[in-house]
Amino acid sequence: MARRDLLTDAERRALFGVPETREDLARHYMLSPRDLVSVVAKRGDTNRLGFAVQFALLRHPGFGFTLEEGAPEHLVAFMGEQIGVFASAFDRYAARPATASVHARDAEAALGLRQPTNADLPLLIEAGAKAAWSTDRGVPIVIGITEALRASCITLPSPSVIERAGIAGRARARLRAYDALLVGVSADSLAKLDAVLVVDPQTGLTPLAWLREITTAPTPDNVRGLLDRLARVRDIGLPVAIGDAIHPDRLRQLVREGRASSAQLISRYTPSRRRATLAAMILDQEAKLIDAALDMADRIIGGSFTRGNNKQKKSYAATTRDVGRIMRLFDRTVAALEEAQESGIDGFVAVDAAVGWDKLLRARGEARSIASLAGENPLLRAADQWSRLRKFTPLLLEAIDFKAGRGSASTIAAVNTLREMNRSGRRDVPPAAPMPFRKDWRTLVKEGGDKPDRRLWETGLMAHLRNKWRSGDVWVERSSNYRKFDSYMLSTAEAAPIATDLKLPATANEWIADRGRELDRRLKRFSHRLARGQVEGVTFKDGKLSITPVRADESAAAKALAARIDSLMPRVRITELLHEVARATGFTQTFLNLRTREQHDNENALLAAILADGSNLGLARMAQASQGVTPDQLVWTRSAYIAPDNYKAALARIIDAHHALPIAAVWGQGTTSSSDGQFFRSGKRGSGAGDFNAKYGVDPGFSFYTHVSDQHGPYHVTVISAATHEAPYVLDDLLHHSTGLGIDTHYTDTGGATDHVFALCRMLGFRFCPRLRDFPDRRMACVEAPGQYPLLKPLMGNRVKVDVIRQHWDEIVRLVASMKAGAVLPSAMLRKLAAYERQNQLDLALREIGRVERTIFMLDWRESPALRRRCQAGLNKSEQRHFLTQAICTFKQGRIADRSHEAQQFRASGLNLIIAAIVYWNSTYIADAVAHLRTIGEDVSDELLAHTSPVGWRHIAFSGDFLWDRAAAMPAKRRPLNLARTSGAT
Repeated sequence: MARRDLLTDAERRALFGVPETREDLARHYMLSPRDLVSVVAKRGDTNRLGFAVQFALLRHPGFGFTLEEGAPEHLVAFMGEQIGVFASAFDRYAARPATASVHARDAEAALGLRQPTNADLPLLIEAGAKAAWSTDRGVPIVIGITEALRASCITLPSPSVIERAGIAGRARARLRAYDALLVGVSADSLAKLDAVLVVDPQTGLTPLAWLREITTAPTPDNVRGLLDRLARVRDIGLPVAIGDAIHPDRLRQLVREGRASSAQLISRYTPSRRRATLAAMILDQEAKLIDAALDMADRIIGGSFTRGNNKQKKSYAATTRDVGRIMRLFDRTVAALEEAQESGIDGFVAVDAAVGWDKLLRARGEARSIASLAGENPLLRAADQWSRLRKFTPLLLEAIDFKAGRGSASTIAAVNTLREMNRSGRRDVPPAAPMPFRKDWRTLVKEGGDKPDRRLWETGLMAHLRNKWRSGDVWVERSSNYRKFDSYMLSTAEAAPIATDLKLPATANEWIADRGRELDRRLKRFSHRLARGQVEGVTFKDGKLSITPVRADESAAAKALAARIDSLMPRVRITELLHEVARATGFTQTFLNLRTREQHDNENALLAAILADGSNLGLARMAQASQGVTPDQLVWTRSAYIAPDNYKAALARIIDAHHALPIAAVWGQGTTSSSDGQFFRSGKRGSGAGDFNAKYGVDPGFSFYTHVSDQHGPYHVTVISAATHEAPYVLDDLLHHSTGLGIDTHYTDTGGATDHVFALCRMLGFRFCPRLRDFPDRRMACVEAPGQYPLLKPLMGNRVKVDVIRQHWDEIVRLVASMKAGAVLPSAMLRKLAAYERQNQLDLALREIGRVERTIFMLDWRESPALRRRCQAGLNKSEQRHFLTQAICTFKQGRIADRSHEAQQFRASGLNLIIAAIVYWNSTYIADAVAHLRTIGEDVSDELLAHTSPVGWRHIAFSGDFLWDRAAAMPAKRRPLNLARTSGAT
């Protein structure tokens, strides 16, 4: 049986190797005066240097020195430099094994260390078990073992011994987790857990398989199906707090393992592992079912108002001819009255003669009807869908236990009233029934007198409740997405050190004083310069500001160079390109088995599965078009290795490798980025086909929202609804992309900009620079009185409400710290804040901070043409990626047929990974092309290179047969440049 490794080769080098940079050498190996005394006491330069090297290696990594392995030359040189001995003296040390052995004991004694023995093995395993309580990853487990050894003053044993102890400790940690998770589960619940793996003879499915089926089409029947599954999950009877018994990361790992395993495989686990895995899956499934049911109910309730609104618009549009006729009648009436006044005759007689009194009376009724239709309350039309809501709302209210604070007590009281009405079969709404919704709705519900209209009351209540659970004003325990708002945030004590690291002011007054002073200074400077016509590209006339658009600064020479480089690019098939990038970056090593954490041993199958995602071809058609992989291999790869975390780690591996290429620096330093959404049409029809956005036409679909660095690397992608605002997702990817890029400035277009994003970016350490479409119409804010800036009066908005900032400063700091720590995604919190029916005070405080930051940015934008050009250039890089996307994702006409968000995210992640691989591969050959051109005497400056791009694809073959075996067998060497071609285009 092959040996199972805990670490990859790269991880071993990082943990057990000798560092190479001067800074790291100094941190680990500088000798203190006391150390120097011990070294100098040895006789001769060779002995002194040999002892110093042994001393250093016992410190880090801690294994000591062996004659067989020797010591790295750069370490020997560094130690020799400290004691004034040439590194060449170390060459003679290997000929003195006895002396080296004595020195080893002396160095251990000087450092207070001892050699490890077999009796220390329990210490290693227990240390590994403690480190593995939260993770299966090898690096933290090995670090836990080495720290325990160092704390016990024991020299490290060989890496293989440490890894074996780590594997044993990980197994022990898993067993402890199984026991801890099941300790409070009753025998009846354990039996029910076992039963979910028994195949139902009527359906041919196990209950587990049925529970895993979560439909996405928003229909009442599907809501009921989700609630039936939720009832089955709850019938198992797991304790409420069972998940708190183990570390959250270990719980998530059990869920991942279970989801990657078939029921048959899970049934072969040991009893404790099987039941613990099932328990974790059931806990996770309960939260998923609650969220799915509320999501679907959300869409149905919202759809009721959308349908009603559409009907109202159609009805109003149908009155167009009548409106014209009535307006002509009105015109004739006014003309008749005007003539009557001038002639001195009776107005009534004149109107009757010119128009006809009977005709005018009939028109009055028509006009009243049309006016009523135009101002019709949306609740009236939405209530037409009441019978559709009734198909699932009674079950939903019975299954979901909504909770709220005192501020929403009337909402819960209304929900309880409706529950009682459903249980008792009562048709009429009690006269005193709570009406927590809008005032105009309450008036409408009561129009019939003392007896509230049931259809209007229930429809209004469900719409109100929907808004409440979306905002977090009303919450559901044991949910993931609809918990209490405050539960997502860190406590004040937990947030404090993070706020300190972010250099956030301790009090609101400090922030107000600092930013208020800066804002006042900038407004006065801008006013002064504007009055003198000193703001380049900006004119101010008749109270209106005009900004000259930036122009592309790409010269003819830059275009010629780009075409010249493109002509030199070698032709390559996408299969070959992926294999070459995998060899260069090792990104395939990050795709670990979801159960065993082992690497995939079939790179062809892995790359084919990734390409099937990215190209939208799908597994079945990929297998048909491929040589070297089978359908079974692709299915196994998809189920066992394709996961969000693996895609994320692989992308980070490529982006970091690209960032390290010298050529990447000509496009940027990896410190700025841009983001934009790209619409993909759905390959499905009906209610589960995605959302509509009039901007993209009549087809439903999704948006792939991607962040691209200034080096053209697409470092993150998220699938969002086509109807969703992009702004909440800007910060998600800036904070949690997992690459080594040090992004400090970010560009978006108007869709990614809100005052909330301005506030959060500033507080989280990012400079936010959106290209605002409505820039001249945006009003600036001020902390001081607006009268301080008389010239800017037409450009100024309301004064900043500093009191609300003071009142909610501590909450804002907790929110920012929670986002930075990864406790909650910024998009989740921003969507909740935006969902409040009335302006939430925290939301308002955040917006006021954002108004200050946006105003300072607007002043930067107006005063700096260079900033406008940089923003334009950054956004152009996102747009270039869009073109490459269209060339890759061509199968099925680029329509995404997947219904589940997870499958859609796999498509987006696979596509993004392929683009990153192409950017890396192209960059390496652009570097070769540049070197060739410079060799033959052509002038290729970095200034011109900055206008080239590594997202060209004309030299890449995306279609045809995918010959994976042939691609894998190609020699690992550089391809020659295509010197036969003299011109081309990207």
